[in-house]
Amino acid sequence: MDKFSAIWLSHSSISNFKNCPRSYYLSTIYRDPRTGHKITLTTPAMSLGYAVHDVLESLSILKTADRFNIPLLTKFENSWAKVSGQIGGFENKEIEAKYKNRGIEMLTRVSQHKGPLAEKAVKINMDLPQYWLSPEDGLMLCGKLDWLQYNPDDDSVSILDFKTGTKEEAVDSLQLPIYYLLAHNCQTRKVKKASYWYIARDDMPVDKKLPDLDKSKALVLKVGKEIKLARSLNRFKCPAGEGGCQHCKPLEKIVAGKAVFVGNNEHGSDMYALFENPASLPSSEIL
Repeated sequence: MDKFSAIWLSHSSISNFKNCPRSYYLSTIYRDPRTGHKITLTTPAMSLGYAVHDVLESLSILKTADRFNIPLLTKFENSWAKVSGQIGGFENKEIEAKYKNRGIEMLTRVSQHKGPLAEKAVKINMDLPQYWLSPEDGLMLCGKLDWLQYNPDDDSVSILDFKTGTKEEAVDSLQLPIYYLLAHNCQTRKVKKASYWYIARDDMPVDKKLPDLDKSKALVLKVGKEIKLARSLNRFKCPAGEGGCQHCKPLEKIVAGKAVFVGNNEHGSDMYALFENPASLPSSEIL
């Protein structure tokens, strides 16, 4: 099978499906009949995460000695410009300032506690790391890893994931199994360990136990097959019923025309925001 005919799985798409199949359908399969584009929701928290990750991930392609030549806060201004205003889901300047200040606090912490970011890193030579999870089932697994730290003592790598929120990753989350599979299959060095860095609260990363590789594949493959079956049957029901849940309701509002179109993202998807009082926005800014 050609990989472009495959079903592409990622941590976000799998999470969407596990939370609510209807949410998965609306975010992954549905196309706006007026534009032919996918739809996506932008929120202040998502924009904050994007801008901070944009700064930190840009460091991994630089030589260790050059990473902090340009202050992180200078880079942050450039990254923030990409999400500033309505396109970032900010209804007004006050809300935007609150989230921007949170980003400044995070990057100030990283500037003062560089930790693994001051050490050697490995960059996977793919724009989007990907591999065949199951060729016979037509399932591709893909996803970007925030950081791969190089361990010179044994020529291994360690997975590092940046967290811009304070909420702990769910116990049943498949994020680490997915990242472990990608790191194992998309580069040649042994994966030694994994860490989460909650940069909104912690000065250093917190080590996580690496899951079993075979069990990780089995767990991800199980959900992948469930997604394949749902797609073949075109059955994507919200577990909460007709009223919807917290995962699909925002997307249903987009479909119902109750959200504000704010632009297109880098993938060409139509971006929308949900504002409490869209009528108060300047008419020239409502797209």
